Amino acid sequence: MLRIYWVYLKTSLALQFQYRVAMAIWMLNRIVEPTVYLVVWRTVAAARGGVGGYDAADFAAYFIVLMVVNQLTFTWIIHEFEWRVRSGELSSLLLKPIHPIHGDIADNIGYKALTLVIIVPAAILLSFLFEPAFEFDAAMLALAALALVAAYGIRFFVDWSFALSAFWTTRTAALNQIYFLVLLFCSGRLAPLELLPGWLERVTWYLPFRWAVWFPVELALGRLSPDLIAAGFRMQALWLAIGLALLGTVWRLGIRKYAAVGS
Repeated sequence: MLRIYWVYLKTSLALQFQYRVAMAIWMLNRIVEPTVYLVVWRTVAAARGGVGGYDAADFAAYFIVLMVVNQLTFTWIIHEFEWRVRSGELSSLLLKPIHPIHGDIADNIGYKALTLVIIVPAAILLSFLFEPAFEFDAAMLALAALALVAAYGIRFFVDWSFALSAFWTTRTAALNQIYFLVLLFCSGRLAPLELLPGWLERVTWYLPFRWAVWFPVELALGRLSPDLIAAGFRMQALWLAIGLALLGTVWRLGIRKYAAVGS
């Protein structure tokens, strides 16, 4: 498996270098989105003297770390799987003696390794521009790194499971938009979850998105109590198990529906 992943990674890196302009455009979006939210919330906090316990520097720190965490955990499979089913490309993948998810994982990791050379300098530049309130602790950063690995697994398994809806409907754009909106509000990408209405903030506790984005961000910033840290890791373990079980179940059911539409 290690040799297979190594081949996948080399292929992915070679492919990414062939689409340098497209990659630059994608990365621009990855940087602009959190920067816009940062500017908006920072302006509101400066005008009001703080919002929900966050001042301007706290918002800057949150969204800069969020930018890095989101880049390291996001996947794009929900946008691609529909095309694989409609075009029949999945047929060739099924002929390989390895599950298609392994190629997607390697491809995703290769892309992230390559784009770190852009996202890290961008985070450093934003830190100089917006003066965030960073108070990093080595122990918290080590826990955040562990949480980041679990967060990546959660997002990948849940996203892949959701993408398999293409087996039942060959047009998934509308479902993808709904999924994206839920992710945007319930992961902390739009705003820190503490600022959401009380009922919605409570709902996020039972969804995977909180533990796949917000949790590693707040952990890295050292803003969580020991009890909340322990609860966060328990929820991550739970959603990893749910994600794996869901992926296996939906894959077995969906593959029976596959009709190689475009073949």
